[in-house]
Amino acid sequence: MNHPPEFTDLKNLTQDQLVRFVESLGQPAFRGRQLLAWIYRPGITSFEQMTDLAKKFRAVLSQTAHMSRFERAIIQTSRDGAVKFAFRLTDGQVIESVLIPEEDRNTLCVSSQAGCAMGCSFCLTGQMGFRRNLTTAEIINQVCAVRDWMLQRNMGQLSNLVFMGMGEPLANFDNLMDSISLLTEQRGLDFSSRRITVSTCGLVPQMHQLGTQTKVNLAISLHAVDDRERDQIMPINKKYPLAELIEACRQYPQKKRQRIMFEFTLLRGVNDSRETAEELARLLSGVPCKINLLAVNSGGGDAFQHPGRERMLAFQKILRDQGFTVFIRQSRGDDISAACGQLAGQEWCEDAAESLTVPEPASSDGSL
Repeated sequence: MNHPPEFTDLKNLTQDQLVRFVESLGQPAFRGRQLLAWIYRPGITSFEQMTDLAKKFRAVLSQTAHMSRFERAIIQTSRDGAVKFAFRLTDGQVIESVLIPEEDRNTLCVSSQAGCAMGCSFCLTGQMGFRRNLTTAEIINQVCAVRDWMLQRNMGQLSNLVFMGMGEPLANFDNLMDSISLLTEQRGLDFSSRRITVSTCGLVPQMHQLGTQTKVNLAISLHAVDDRERDQIMPINKKYPLAELIEACRQYPQKKRQRIMFEFTLLRGVNDSRETAEELARLLSGVPCKINLLAVNSGGGDAFQHPGRERMLAFQKILRDQGFTVFIRQSRGDDISAACGQLAGQEWCEDAAESLTVPEPASSDGSL
């Protein structure tokens, strides 16, 4: 449903911003907090459902504001259970999110931009170029849409969120921070900070801001152990070289048991040697961290090939022998282009889009 451009999308507003908005309408501050408690409930699509708000106030809201949501999506399910959602935005851009169901958790990989300006050579999103930043509402609506889709199918609840979809999250810093505020606010989506991970290719100044302003987890897309190699596959390294990036990781404010997750994609003949593993161990020495090893996925061009299981295990063993916690992350959703580095906002097909009907609210008396 289209709304006049002067209407305020309430999903773009944090709790503090909502308070200021309702005060501008002549309402007391507590109405903003009350409103927030309604906006993110499953099934709430109109102000008329907010039964503990005065009718006059609801009428004012309907004339000045709206609550955006994704109503349709292209949905593809992988043979391994991963589910990719493609959402078309109001300006025609297409973004993608990926649900990864596991026995003990349901993780959603969230996009923060349409496209990406970082240009990493093994990533399809980087190859499509940068289109624009997502608004706070567009980030949040990915979570709301997938949550509601899961509720309709009795699939349980989303438990973890990772900002590892399309785009560089820290390059859309303000909207990222506002979305984290709403995701972790009890009246909002009520996620624990420890269940949210933000991944970056290495925007050092914003890393410091993230660490001082939030308690979410940090992941670093590393993928190389020397500047020459990293310059070639990750152009951001020319601005923030490895020494600066690793020092920022050493200084990163963390809780006592928190660890930075380093993502390292192995490329056959490029960075999968014993020497690279040994250098990685030296590079990360003393940094409280875990390491995720990944094999490059198809789509990054013929220049990069899968290293093979044996080389991955050998690489892992070298790091484990040095005392590191190292996981080999299984690629999910490769057959539907939903794996790491494959999200590229494919051409939208209107006929393939499913309606995302919203479940009925649990009650109509204002209780949660």
